[in-house]
Order: sequence, then structure tokens, then C-alpha cells
Amino acid sequence: MTFSAEFLLTSLIVVASPGTGALYTVASGLSRGPRASLVAAFGSTIGIVPHIAAAILGLAALLHTSALAFQTFKYLGVAYLLYMAWKTLGERGPLSVEKEVGARSDLQMIVTGVLINILNPKLSIFFLAFLPQFVAVDEVHPLARMVELSGAFMLMTFVVFAIYGLFAAWLRDHVITRPRVLTWMRRSFAAAFVALGAKLATAER
Repeated sequence: MTFSAEFLLTSLIVVASPGTGALYTVASGLSRGPRASLVAAFGSTIGIVPHIAAAILGLAALLHTSALAFQTFKYLGVAYLLYMAWKTLGERGPLSVEKEVGARSDLQMIVTGVLINILNPKLSIFFLAFLPQFVAVDEVHPLARMVELSGAFMLMTFVVFAIYGLFAAWLRDHVITRPRVLTWMRRSFAAAFVALGAKLATAER
């Protein structure tokens, strides 16, 4: 199982670029520590699976050709990002940075991470265009190769997000002792979710 340098470099650039999954992982690390950051990274990574499956099975083509399907998923994603922004602003919200780690279950955090990524139709179209570029024309088992590429992409996603989250968790003690910083962080995360929602709202197929 080998991967080209072009695939690895392109994947790293895509994964490392700031997005909803990375933002959620960082916020989780700041609010609840290192374990929460890893759980959030895992949830965000799992949220990629449906998009990869859609690309491999050709279902992403439906989003590309059907305006109704694309718009439906898009605005569901926008609504969820705005909901996340609203919750983040609350002092007791799920992404608030607090002195005490909340009792929010791992399952709840994973579900949030999954929803953040699964409600973005652009990901399906991205993988539909991205994965086939790295499958040779004479590949004997093209589907198996796409699964291998997808697995590598997901592993890279988890590792990069985990690094982001653990670094945020390391900064946690420096943040929770400063009320002004807490307020600034909540507003910043909320603004970031709104900005990502606006970007998704203007996205075209």
C-alpha cells in the first residue's frame, strides 16, 4: 500500500486548513481538556465517512446534479453552524471554556462532531473530484484503492485534528483563569462558526 507524495501533500493541506471540524476540536480541547479534544477529533473524522462513501458509490453525483438535494443539505448545515454559534455564546454552552470539565458524554461530543461535517454537501463533491485523481487508469481494483486512499485521508485528519486539540488543551490552564479571555474566546468561536456558515451558504455546486 503506497501513496504518492502529491496525494499526501494535498491531503495535508486540505486537512490542516481551518474548518468546522478543526474549530470544534480546538474548542473542545480548551473547554474540557485533552481527552475531550481526542473525542472531538474522532467524531469530526467519523463525520467524513458518509461523504467518502457517497463519493465511492457515486451518490455525490446526485448532489452535483440535483439543485434541490444540494440546497437542502447546504442549508441544514448552515442552520446547524448557526446553532453552534448561538450555543457557544452561552456561558454554559457546550463549547464554553470553563474551569470545571462538564459531564457531557463522549457520545454527545462524537455526535456533534459527526453532524458538523456530515451536513456539508461540499465535502461529498470534493471527494468525488479528489479521490479518482489518485487512482491509476489501469488499476485492477479501483474501488479498493479509493478505500485505501480514504483511510489514509481519515487517519491524517484525526492526527492533525488531535494535534490541534491537544495544543488547545495545553493552553487551557492559561485561559480559564482569565475571565476576559473566556469571553473573548466564546465570541471568537461563535463568530468563526457564523463565518463558516456564511461561507457554506454562498457555496455553489
